[in-house]
Amino acid sequence: MKVKIMQRSVYHKYAEVEIEVDEKKLKEYTDVGASITDYLFDNENLFSEKIDEKISKAKYGFGMGMHTSDGWTNAEEESEWRYEVVGKKLGGHL
Repeated sequence: MKVKIMQRSVYHKYAEVEIEVDEKKLKEYTDVGASITDYLFDNENLFSEKIDEKISKAKYGFGMGMHTSDGWTNAEEESEWRYEVVGKKLGGHL
């Protein structure tokens, strides 16, 4: 008799960076009904290289990584991006 033993283990990496947002430029977005999310999409050069560098140096952790922040909601996705405005209860998915 043969018995097959299997295990599925999931590991994640987590990284974060803080960037300065030009509030005058951000106001231009919100004045026309856009959002901080739109600003970040249009200005990803402010964080993309920094976050790539941090994530490449991050150590793997066991599990899905959903516990690292209250905002992670897409457990079935391979990757998830969020932002939070420091000092305010404002944030969302990118």
